[in-house]
Amino acid sequence: MKTRFALAAALAVLLLPTVAQAHISLHPNTIPAGAFATIDVRVPGEEEGAYVKKVDVQFPPGFIGADYENVVGWSAKVIESKLAKPIQTDDGPIDSEVSQIIWTWTGPLGKVDNGQFIDFPLSLAIPEDAAGKALEFRTVQTYSNGQVVHWIEPSLEAEHPSPRINITAKGGVIEDVAGDEAGPAAGQTGGRPSFAPAPAPASVKSSSGASKGLGIAALIIGALGLIAAIVALGASRRKAAA
Repeated sequence: MKTRFALAAALAVLLLPTVAQAHISLHPNTIPAGAFATIDVRVPGEEEGAYVKKVDVQFPPGFIGADYENVVGWSAKVIESKLAKPIQTDDGPIDSEVSQIIWTWTGPLGKVDNGQFIDFPLSLAIPEDAAGKALEFRTVQTYSNGQVVHWIEPSLEAEHPSPRINITAKGGVIEDVAGDEAGPAAGQTGGRPSFAPAPAPASVKSSSGASKGLGIAALIIGALGLIAAIVALGASRRKAAA
């Protein structure tokens, strides 16, 4: 029984996922220019002993309006800025665009603790001139203990990359591309044809060197435990046969 328990424990360690830090991300992440879409701003809680208190999302230029879902336990504030030149629409001229949306936790429901996440849905009209671009929505996340995380870095390989969506040619399909949740890097075009197969999922990368080390250590310990359990099991069988 002891040998079987040791073997089961070793296997359990090997099956544990490596520790990895999630990113604030947008879903779906691939949207054609000019489309009306509902986008979820996905916010994880990653601070031990603290909860997410505020999420401040900065919009790229070109969004003349944004409707947000009433998320229980959270208040939302839309901040607009004046346009240098009004935009002519079928409903008349528009002289402002959305520059920020700030969500603040008001409680008691909707609390996002460590290891949890929440979605903030937005209904948006994608700018028609954005095809082939990766639009960044730089975000500042504030925790109840005062910790502030700036998701504003342009590189996808950075520790805190900015959330973004890949804008494809007008008339395409809306997709959530696995393995590329943050879209292409800033400055790169992302006009993958709607009929092309989705790219193979990229390997998940931890945004923390410490997290990578913990994951590798867990695998090594699990492997050693498994080997020890197998040796013990063989020894017990030989003893029983004798």
